[in-house]
Amino acid sequence: MPPEPSERPSSKRGGGSQGRLSTSTGTELDENVKAISTRALQYESQMLDLNNKLTENLSNFRAIDSLLQEALAGLRRNADRADRALTVHVPRIKDELDESLIALQELSTTLPNIQSRVADIRLVYDSGRQKARDLVTDLEWLNKDFRERWRAIIFTSSSPVSWRWKAIMRVIFAVCFITFTWVAWIALGGAYRAHRQRLVWGERLMS
Repeated sequence: MPPEPSERPSSKRGGGSQGRLSTSTGTELDENVKAISTRALQYESQMLDLNNKLTENLSNFRAIDSLLQEALAGLRRNADRADRALTVHVPRIKDELDESLIALQELSTTLPNIQSRVADIRLVYDSGRQKARDLVTDLEWLNKDFRERWRAIIFTSSSPVSWRWKAIMRVIFAVCFITFTWVAWIALGGAYRAHRQRLVWGERLMS
């Protein structure tokens, strides 16, 4: 029976230590839970940030992909056009160039003949025009009066006659002019002498 009182205090001490342990364990558990919850919140915010970044990158990737698709489609269209040009337009252009070269060769062979013909036609045209001018001047000359033609031949150099005819007409005019001057001089001399003789005979009759 005596040992019972000694056992009771030991039991009381054991219960107190267990209570203290349980209290400290609960505090640590709460702290761990709070730490875990804060970490979980941090992880959740990081996950949200990562999700937003992934969403933005995905949208950017889709935009870049659409641009790349459009560029690829444009390249394919350009490649199709280039292939079509190589298969259709280039042979046609080559055929046209060959035809142009053949035409140029033909022109190079026929051009001298054409130039000579054009030169002949120009000479014929010039000679015909000159003949027409001469004919017009001849008609105008023939429509003039004889005195006008005679005056033009002797006193001008623009008359449409030969130089021989001009020389003959001028010689005839000179001979006629000299003859007329000589006759006039003789007539004037005779008249002067007759006038003097008349005066002399008049004086004799008066005396």
